[in-house]
Amino acid sequence: MRTYWRQRNDLVRAAGRHIQRMQKALTQMNLQLANVLSDVSGVTGQAIIKAILAGERHAHKLAAFRDCRVKASEEEIARSLEGNWQEDLLFVLKQEQAGYEFCQKQMTECDRQIEQYLQQREDRSRGASLPEEKRKERLKKKKGNAPQFDLRAELFRISGTDLTRIDGIDVMTAMTILSEEGWDRSKWKTEHHFVSWLRLCPDNKVSGDKVIGKGRLPTNNRVTIALKMAASTLWASNTYLGAQFRRLKTKLGAAVATKAMAAKLARLVYRMLRYGMPYVDRGAEFYQAQHRQLQIKYLKWKAGNGYFAADLRRCVLCPCGESQQAERV
Repeated sequence: MRTYWRQRNDLVRAAGRHIQRMQKALTQMNLQLANVLSDVSGVTGQAIIKAILAGERHAHKLAAFRDCRVKASEEEIARSLEGNWQEDLLFVLKQEQAGYEFCQKQMTECDRQIEQYLQQREDRSRGASLPEEKRKERLKKKKGNAPQFDLRAELFRISGTDLTRIDGIDVMTAMTILSEEGWDRSKWKTEHHFVSWLRLCPDNKVSGDKVIGKGRLPTNNRVTIALKMAASTLWASNTYLGAQFRRLKTKLGAAVATKAMAAKLARLVYRMLRYGMPYVDRGAEFYQAQHRQLQIKYLKWKAGNGYFAADLRRCVLCPCGESQQAERV
């Protein structure tokens, strides 16, 4: 499964490079489709490019291929198609379009092979039904490079748990985790060993039982990269993990906060796969209230140890996650 998934990811990257070179050829011909279309690999973009390669040069006829979901009008699209038709650049466009279509065809074959492989694996769900998808916003738009079958259902069947219940982890990230590591977590004694294997733990420089410095643990582990990307999406999430990430980002910076939240996600993944523990989001408000109580408890402790807290009733979190400072008397 790892080989199939890696091959598919390589094809996705190759298709992206073809799209970039197609965009470059269009720009060199002064065809500014990027100004009116967010993606030339979409329905409208592909229809226009195929018509150009078929010999159509009239701007308004090309603009007529506009899909109803495109925000730009036909007139705006037509103005962006008033360019020069250089034979050499049209040849490049043709070659890159053929390369892109070939990658799409290969990805479809990979999807069929992955689906066939997953269907042959042992069912570990014990007859349990697939949980309802947690985040409804996922249903609004399907990613263009998403598998052409129900990957989430197959992953639930072979692993017995739905990793997409964890905030930030989508089905593509879950597939990367399971394809790279499998679903057996017994080879890592504890979740701390798992996090250390992912190189998401601190690299403390210890001398004389004292931490004299901290370093970074570089890695090209695909799961580590996927978890960091998943953690970075929590910035706008109105969830418990989202609130925690925003506080850490304010306090420690984006890089450190992303690594810390990736380690948090890794621990949650370990618990779900090793012990079958369900993940329940308690919400951003619960985290903020919990953190506020910890801050008040801390200030009360300081007040009882020779520190002065002016007014504990005002010791609530501000939007940036900071609290009032106590002064030593």
